[in-house]
Amino acid sequence: MAQDIQGVGLRLASRFAGSRWAEKYGLRKPVERIAYLSTRAGFRFAGKLLQKRQQPDPTPGERLPNSREKQLFDLSLTDEQQMIKDSVRAYASDIVRGLAHDANEACALPDTYLQDAMALGLNLFAVPESMGGAASGYSPTTSAIIAEELAWGDLSLAFATLAPVAVANALVRWGTQQQQQRWLPLWLGEQPVQAAIAVQEQHPLFSADKLRCSATSQRKGFTLNGEKTLVPLGGKAQLYLVAAHYHGKPRLFIVPADTAGLSFAAQPAMGLRAAATGTLTLDNVKLDHNALLGGEHSDFHYRDFLDLGQLHWCALATGTCQAALDYLIPYCNEREAFGEPISHRQSVAFMLANMAIELESMRLLTWRAAALAEQGKAFHREAYLAHILCADKAMEIGTNAVQLLGGHGFTKEHPAERWYRDLRVLGCINSGLHL
Repeated sequence: MAQDIQGVGLRLASRFAGSRWAEKYGLRKPVERIAYLSTRAGFRFAGKLLQKRQQPDPTPGERLPNSREKQLFDLSLTDEQQMIKDSVRAYASDIVRGLAHDANEACALPDTYLQDAMALGLNLFAVPESMGGAASGYSPTTSAIIAEELAWGDLSLAFATLAPVAVANALVRWGTQQQQQRWLPLWLGEQPVQAAIAVQEQHPLFSADKLRCSATSQRKGFTLNGEKTLVPLGGKAQLYLVAAHYHGKPRLFIVPADTAGLSFAAQPAMGLRAAATGTLTLDNVKLDHNALLGGEHSDFHYRDFLDLGQLHWCALATGTCQAALDYLIPYCNEREAFGEPISHRQSVAFMLANMAIELESMRLLTWRAAALAEQGKAFHREAYLAHILCADKAMEIGTNAVQLLGGHGFTKEHPAERWYRDLRVLGCINSGLHL
């Protein structure tokens, strides 16, 4: 329509401007000017008219409501979780990272490490408010976040820090009222409590469902015999949770460290060296009737216990892999070879990108399984998938971290070789922790 109006105007202007009347009275220029202005105005009017006709009706049509408005998949942290995450990351950055190298070399915890770690309040978060602690609810997801941030500083030191918290988590999750009242006050004292879970055994092809450590009933309680390996804290623990075969199935027993027949021998491993791991031997260890976690007729579920432990390791691996990626990106951007940063090479850039992708996968699977556990839903499948992925990709990321640093990655000049050794544990350890 606008083009038609403009065409008519131009034709009229051309015809009149070329006539003898326009030439005789000197009207050619004014007429051309009027025609031009008229056609331009007509074009604008027609354009607006067409635009108005083409605009859709602004009234919204029918909209379906969200079917799961209150249950949307949302990974946003709560304000409390974000505060905890930031606090633990700051502690890992300022304290843990600087202690990791020397602790690894000494195969022992720094003298005041556990005392200093009490400032984080992790012990209080493991004990219910009704018993004087700060835990207002069961939250494996929050525990996974804490583990991830601590492991960003160092996996081995994080393991030592969280070993006592894991015991408290198990007591709160499965313990009887009498067991909780007797043992949980240890976590509320001014001195750091040292406790550990002992599941792993030394025999080949070890399966956490087929324990050689055994427990038998006695008139006054139980008798335990067996060996456990990769037990942390260098024999200084005050309390152990020991997995043993009892009445045809695995169960956990609360074993005070001063019990006769219990001994510890240091046995540094390939990784986890700062956690001072070793072998725990039980030789006719006598326990009373209250030593069986949850009692004879409890709701204790050994598979859930193992799955929560494996998720704890997944969170630790995720934090360590995040540390590796955060370390490698600036290194590859600053390290130059052949006149340019090595990150300009596609082989390096793609390797870093894949590390970031796998890292996000590890985190999401771990959080998903922990969230299901937190809701009281079945989570074994998700925990198994998370552990399989983390055990595989953590080793891949650890290997690539060493490779990207070149020959330096094999030396202790950089922490990559320590990350590599620590991450290897995911493929061979069974529980020992508890979200």
